[in-house]
This record gives sequence, structure tokens and C-alpha cells, in this order.
Amino acid sequence: MSAHAELARQVVLEGGRMIRAAFGNTGFTFKGRQDYLTETDGAVERVVREMILARFPQHAVLGEEEGGDAQAADLWIIDPIDGTANFARGIPHCCISLAYLHDGRPQVAAIYDPNHDELFFAERGLGATSNDKPMAVSTVASLDEASVEIGWSLRATEQYVPLVQTAINAGCVVRRTGSGAMGLAYVASGRVDAYISAHMNSWDCAAGLLLVQEAGGRVNDYWTENAILQGNAVLATNALLAERISHFAGIALQP
Repeated sequence: MSAHAELARQVVLEGGRMIRAAFGNTGFTFKGRQDYLTETDGAVERVVREMILARFPQHAVLGEEEGGDAQAADLWIIDPIDGTANFARGIPHCCISLAYLHDGRPQVAAIYDPNHDELFFAERGLGATSNDKPMAVSTVASLDEASVEIGWSLRATEQYVPLVQTAINAGCVVRRTGSGAMGLAYVASGRVDAYISAHMNSWDCAAGLLLVQEAGGRVNDYWTENAILQGNAVLATNALLAERISHFAGIALQP
């Protein structure tokens, strides 16, 4: 395991400890429409930054709450709590998500669900694990049997209902659970067959996309110009459904 991978594990476990300690005992405000913020978000992000920069002072950290240098060659992208609305309302479906990128591409991914003590982890070229056990995407091959999560974004509200209807018409059952990072981790672990979103911020999906790839799934080419700061559409799916889901979602797969 690389030094970057070892640090990623340490960081998300410490952030998860903070989330678990605050769960069910936190107030919240809104940064904007349906954009929740808790004190724990900021506290976790600050600890993450401190831990990373103490080990790699020459690296940069980009976080949802405090921003950062998106152009750095060695960049860590952190979402201190993905699923903040769930966390704020006492729904135990949230996580801390961390990715290490080199030259704009994820190399290490760590998503930790503190409420269920589950660590989803991947290092490029070495496969993906859940609590250190190998995991793989599902083998569902029929859209009539497929479970697809479709994320909702304020930047693409007009696309949400038509996309849900298209997926239903194709035969899929559609779900939404309020954490895009967890949705991607569930694709990687085979619990859900695909995840689609017309827009996701990089801190929501940087780790999850690598997890899916390392678990044998397919994704779109998210990392186009400016995606780190501006976001992009996301498609992550098992290999057997990939072409058909890409077609009805209108999101091209990475070759």
C-alpha cells in the first residue's frame, strides 16, 4: 500500500469518528436552496486538511467547504460529509469521501460510512475493497432487473424527472438515497447496478468513480476540462448494462 493510500485510510477513519460522535446531536443551517451545512462539515474538513498537509506539505487540498488549489499536480479532494441533509436530519446514510489525484486523475479513493463502520477503498490498479474484502460490481444483465440510483442536483433540476421516467420506461427500478458518494460505493459493491446524475461536484464523486472502475465497472469520462471546479455529469454502472444505460441516459462512457 502506498503512503498516499495509508494516509487516506487514516484520514477518513478519523473524520468518520467525528461524524459518528456528532450524529443525532447537531443543528444545521442552509448555504442556499436545499444546501445543508452543519458545524461538523467544517470541523471535519479542517482536520482532514491538517492531517494531509502535515504528511504532504507540498500537496493541495480541495474541499467542499473551504475550496483549494484545483490546479495542483498532487491534489486531495474531500467531501467532509456527503449526505449532509441525511446527517442533519438524523438519517444514518452519509459518509466522508476522499480522493487523491495526480495530474488530474484519481489514484486513491476512500469512502467511509461511520454509521455502519464500512470503509470502501481503492488504489488504482489494485482493485477495490469493502472493509478489506474484495468487492465487485453486480452481474445483473437485464434492465428489467436493474436497480438504478439517480442523483438530484440544483444545477440540473429540469433534467431529473425526465431522466427518472426514461429509466423506468427502460425497465429499471429507480432509487434516490441522498448521498451520491454512497450511491457510487454501492455500485462498486454490487448493491446497486448503476448511478446516474446530470451533474455532480468533484468532491461528491472523485472517490466513487475510481471505486467503480477498480471494482470492474464502467464510468463516463468525468475529468474533462474544469470538471474539478465546475462539476460534470456522472454515469457509473456494471459492465453488462453499461452500453444500454449510457444510451438512455445520454452520457457517453469512457473508452
